[in-house]
Formats: sequence, structure tokens, C-alpha cells
Amino acid sequence: MTVVRNFVFCLFALLLAVPAQAGHHDAQPVKQAIVLAAFGTSYPEAVKSILNIKAKVEKAHPGVPVRLAFTSNIIRNIWQGRQNDDAWKAAHADIPAEVLYVKHPLATIADLQNDGCRDITVQSLHVFAGEEFHDLMTLVGGLKSIRTLKAKNMPFARLSLGRPALGLPGEEYPYTEDMARAAKTLKADVDHARELNAALVYMGHGNDFFSTGIYAEFQKVLQAEYDYPIFIGCVEGFPSFDDMTPQLAASGKKDVLLKPFMIVAGDHASNDMAGEEDDAWKVMLTKAGYKVTTDLRGLGMLDGWADIYVNHLNDAMAQGPSAK
Repeated sequence: MTVVRNFVFCLFALLLAVPAQAGHHDAQPVKQAIVLAAFGTSYPEAVKSILNIKAKVEKAHPGVPVRLAFTSNIIRNIWQGRQNDDAWKAAHADIPAEVLYVKHPLATIADLQNDGCRDITVQSLHVFAGEEFHDLMTLVGGLKSIRTLKAKNMPFARLSLGRPALGLPGEEYPYTEDMARAAKTLKADVDHARELNAALVYMGHGNDFFSTGIYAEFQKVLQAEYDYPIFIGCVEGFPSFDDMTPQLAASGKKDVLLKPFMIVAGDHASNDMAGEEDDAWKVMLTKAGYKVTTDLRGLGMLDGWADIYVNHLNDAMAQGPSAK
């Protein structure tokens, strides 16, 4: 009889437990999504650099939604102005709708969360941790800080941010290792410069808020990797064009291969670097006696550089949950 009573008791307890496991407490798989956050560009040709990175990410993570987001308000406004311009769209039929209707990272994350994605990884497409990356980091941190009274109402099961190409301070992923890997992806640029017997000069963006000394450090890494005259100057911050040119002169090279050290070859590359105005780098170097060859391809067009973001994304996706 004892055995029978125990069996009946266990069966009764099991029947009571079944409804409790249904409804609101179903253990459903958490839907993943990826957001690629870039400063952006208004140049249709330059967008291809960002789309190349996106294609790499989609190949690495089939079945996971991948969305683009632009952090620049000005650039998003330009794209929004083109949405109803039928003539412009007809002339640029190769521009996908996701670019034409691109949103801020905050809105992009919100849309994905509203669609049921609660495991979201935001991958920065910035070169280094400057002002734009800082703002993106604080945005993601703010969303991660959300706490609800009931765990089931948490908007995110996991929300993480992938580091920029040249890394971040810290022990888990030493930025010096990130720079060493980044340097190896630029071998084709160095080979091209050698063929021309030209110094390789990169124009970086920089910023006027954070220190941009990492450009000078990366220049040193490149020179050590290739034993070749390679120089980096910035539109904003250190090292400037005027900081870079004395080093170029000391190299003895009379020819220059001039390239953007930016994800896209947009406004800065087309005008500040390769433009025809007196303050364009190509013009100033030509006046200084150099024979200048320009290459208007952003870093995002290099598969090796695009793979950097895929690897950093994978690291971010391996991070633990946002909250317990």
C-alpha cells in the first residue's frame, strides 16, 4: 500500500507541475540578432565597404538577423532625404533599402527587441575607441542597466558590444595583439607601395576629444612589421598632416601612395585627401614635390580588415548574459 500511495502522490505532483511549466514560463530559445554600428557615409560608392563587412558577418552567422546602424545624425538625415527621391533611387538602384532607411543604433536595437530578439550583439565598425565608440558604448551600457521587477520582463537576455578594430584597453583582449593582427591585413597596400617605390601614407580620421596617439603607435607597428616607410596622419588630432610630413621627407621617398585609413572612402577621402582644393593632402604633397598616387578604397573593402570585425563580434557574442 505504501508503494501505491507513493506512486499516486508522485503522479499527482507531476500533473500539478505540468501547467506550471506552460504559458508564461515556457523555456523558449532566445532569438539572436546582430547590429553593425558605423559612423556611416552618404557616398553610395563608399557604402560598399560597409556592405562588404555585413556580407562577411552574415556568412559567419547564417540565420541570424544582421542590421546596419549609422551613428551620424547628419548622414542619416541625408539618406532619409533620398527615400522619396525617385530620380535619385533610379540612378542608384544598387543601393539596398536597408541603407536608404538606416536608423540610429538605439532605434535599430529597439526594433529588434520589439521583434522578439533578446540576445543582441552590437559590433562597432569604428577603427579605434574614440568619441563615436564612446557614445556607442554608453548607449549599450545604458540599455544593459535596465532592471525589471520580474526577470521575465527583462528586455534583453544578453546585450553586448564588440570592440573596434584597434582594440580596447584591458587584459582579456590586449590591444597590442589587435594592432598586430590589423597590421597584417594591410600587406597588399605595402606591396602596392613597393611596386611604385613610394612611401605609403594613410589619412586617418582621428577626433578632437580623445587622444589619437594610437595612430602614431599603429604607424610604429606597421613600420616594424614591413620595414618600410609607412606614415599616418589625421584629419583631426595627432598626428596631423604637419606632424607627418617631416617624417615623410626624412624617408627620402619622392613618390607617395595616398590611401584613407578609414572604413569608407567617403567625404574625407574624396575631398580632404584626394580633392582639388588647396588644402587637400594630394594637392599639398604635389606642391611639396611628391608624385602622388591616390587609392580611394576604404578599409572595409579589404576582406582581412572585414574579418577583424567578424572576430571581434565572435568574442562579444561569447560574453555572458546581461543580468541574472
